[in-house]
Amino acid sequence: MDQINSGIAILVVDDDPGFRSLLETILNAEGYSVDTAPNVASARKACASKNYRVVVSDLKLPDGSGLDVQNWFAEHAPSAAFALITGFGSVSTAVEAMKRGAVDYLEKPLRSPDELRRLVQRALALEPSPLSCAAPASDGFACESLIARDPKTLKTLTLARKVAPTPATVLLLGESGTGKEVLARCIHLNSKRAAGPFVAVNCAAFAPTLIESELFGHEKGSFTGAADRHAGVFERANGGTIFLDEIGELDLALQAKLLRVLQERSFDRVGGGKPVQVDVRVVAATNRDLPSLAAQGKFRTDLYYRLSTFPIEIPPLRDRPGDIDALAVLFLNNAAQRLEKPVAQLSPEACQKLRAYSWPGNVRELENVLERAAILAGVVVEPEHLVLADSRPVSNPVRQSGTLSMREIERLAIEEALRKHTGNRTRAAHELGISLRTLQYRLKEYGIS
Repeated sequence: MDQINSGIAILVVDDDPGFRSLLETILNAEGYSVDTAPNVASARKACASKNYRVVVSDLKLPDGSGLDVQNWFAEHAPSAAFALITGFGSVSTAVEAMKRGAVDYLEKPLRSPDELRRLVQRALALEPSPLSCAAPASDGFACESLIARDPKTLKTLTLARKVAPTPATVLLLGESGTGKEVLARCIHLNSKRAAGPFVAVNCAAFAPTLIESELFGHEKGSFTGAADRHAGVFERANGGTIFLDEIGELDLALQAKLLRVLQERSFDRVGGGKPVQVDVRVVAATNRDLPSLAAQGKFRTDLYYRLSTFPIEIPPLRDRPGDIDALAVLFLNNAAQRLEKPVAQLSPEACQKLRAYSWPGNVRELENVLERAAILAGVVVEPEHLVLADSRPVSNPVRQSGTLSMREIERLAIEEALRKHTGNRTRAAHELGISLRTLQYRLKEYGIS
């Protein structure tokens, strides 16, 4: 062990000499090259003479905080993995540190030397990476709710950073559960409309008879049950941003009305004849192939071109493995806070299991898995606490015939989910990461009984 770790430099920052010495002793026993610093200034000075692979810092320091240490190292030595120590049970501060890119955090007093050993092992298992978008960038872009470590996610955020200050309509493309609404909120918060409302609506969540009223509102008496005038989401989003999720589910009549809003910034309420003027920015999202739908006559080509002024693709979680560890730690800590349970640690074997999984439900599935793990685990989350869906490949002879189109793959996935759940559409839709209404639409489209 000593020989393996001898070239790995670790910096421990803590103003308590006894605790600082304890951490140094534990890490020295593992063979690491350990330096210590009692404050922020000393930590900065130490960085000038050595490249550290891991920095472990106390939250409360005489001349600042552990977050100051984290921010400084992120700017001057971004390859160093960072972990926070807190003796004050400040979960919210620790979670903030992880949003900024921290690997994990420890609480004083240390329950076991193994806690520190496992934390360092996780830190070393991660590739060197920049801060998440939660940390203020040099150009002022900030996004506290989205972690980005993988190069593909960072590329997506670069596009979001460029389009956010502009008034351009944005189209977010990606599978269900990849975080399209999270990115839409980040774009809004970094726009000139940040002080205005952000209103989100799922176009697949409403029956066709209700979605028009939800989007554009209705006048009193316009239909049975319309006892009062109702303001739709476009009116409620006036001066801000409206997020239209699953835009591909709108029927053609509503697509025409939406096109008018984008072109003229006005619309009529249901049952009304007087145009309503609005000033909104539209961010739309879909997991469907809109050009293909347009070619089939199911989506207006002119609306597609209006919406796709600035398309941004969000890669699925399986294509950005660099985000998995940081997201897992964040979700585990958030779950522990909600459930009022002690925060558990992820074992190296559990991290390996998370990285090896294909994540068909993307980030949303990862969050659910970690919440279950927080309930099942004690001090350490082990592989047996991670309840993952059956990810075996679909056993269908059509797969052996050659390359499949996206429509064929989607149809096979739907058929397999229905077989697995003996025809239960609600459970099949949940596994596929789509709404029940979307599944019913697909069944009709593909002629699946």
